[in-house]
Amino acid sequence: MPISTNVAQSMTRSSWIRKMFETGIALKKQYGAAKVFDFSLGNPDLPSPDTFNKVLIEEAAVTGAHVHGYMQNKGYPETCAAIAKMLELESGLPFTENQVIMTCGAAGAINIILKSLLEPGDEVIVIAPFFTEYDFYVDNHRGKLVVSEANAELLPDPADIAEKITPRTRVLLLNSPNNPTGRVYDQKIFHTIGKILTEKSAEIGHPIYLLTDEPYKKIVYDGVQYHSPFRYYRSTILATSFSKDLSLAGERIGYLAISPLIEDYPTLINAATFCNRVLGFINAPALMQRVIRRTLEAKVDVQLYQRRRDMIYDALTEIGYEIIKPEDAFYLFPKCPIKDDVKFVYALQDRLIITTPGIAFHRPGYFRISYAVPETVIRAAIPGFRQVFREIKQ
Repeated sequence: MPISTNVAQSMTRSSWIRKMFETGIALKKQYGAAKVFDFSLGNPDLPSPDTFNKVLIEEAAVTGAHVHGYMQNKGYPETCAAIAKMLELESGLPFTENQVIMTCGAAGAINIILKSLLEPGDEVIVIAPFFTEYDFYVDNHRGKLVVSEANAELLPDPADIAEKITPRTRVLLLNSPNNPTGRVYDQKIFHTIGKILTEKSAEIGHPIYLLTDEPYKKIVYDGVQYHSPFRYYRSTILATSFSKDLSLAGERIGYLAISPLIEDYPTLINAATFCNRVLGFINAPALMQRVIRRTLEAKVDVQLYQRRRDMIYDALTEIGYEIIKPEDAFYLFPKCPIKDDVKFVYALQDRLIITTPGIAFHRPGYFRISYAVPETVIRAAIPGFRQVFREIKQ
């Protein structure tokens, strides 16, 4: 075999999200883009804010030596300092540039910290349903993925998390605001989880790090408040990006932030900076770092996403789909009207509606809809959602 066994096996269980996205591309070529309703990929479609666009043009016009050259693997000090100031306001903790590393998106941030922390066989607990790539990120660094099932409300079950912790547990990876469920974890959840991790860390004799993945934290609805996990547990590490709140998914710009309350944070920062280099990222994109530093308060027009959410949620629940109304991001995670989510997703596909089965997120019996699409697509797809629901229930 010309490729490694591990990669070959991983490819066979590769992302359903990308698989459905590629299916959508093929169907658009066959039937025409206007006749295919693609809800597969969480690819933000709103324009980047005018503030961002203005700064981007200004920074792109700057010329001179090393304007687009290497900088410290950790990133520009000025950018790290600006993000630290923002985090200090969010968390109330004394962040400085020393606790921040600029990364190639949240995925880059998660990978460099997992490589820094994991010994072979160390365990990373995730809450199902979860972003499908987490499985591969943990495997990249020879860790073991341990799944804790969310409750019926699609929120973490603290008792189940506590049961899953062993002496090999190194990280609890949380995603709030959440993909695929659209749920936002409240203060009570973070407080309870923080207490469990504090007690279990003392019991097993080493810290269990709370790693939070938060690219949707500015896309929240109905007055729901984002809560900074840094306030609830001292051994907290944040991985995030600007992919969603600034519509920059393809620019690959994010950051890693390590709580200043972690006593050995300089060691963690140095390790993650080293891993940023040796994993081949080298540094986050220079131009994006300069632009981000000046646009940290900007975000897309969240009301447009909320309007789409209300449109598709109201239409599908009227048809009969069971859905917990999302509080963030741009996803719905309805229950399938039948147990076999893959069969149901393929039935939708026969009507040229592309969604992603819940099995992709380790939660069979559900399916994900990304409403990062124009309202015209949502309206046009509703009859197909209705037809499949009625036919498959018979």
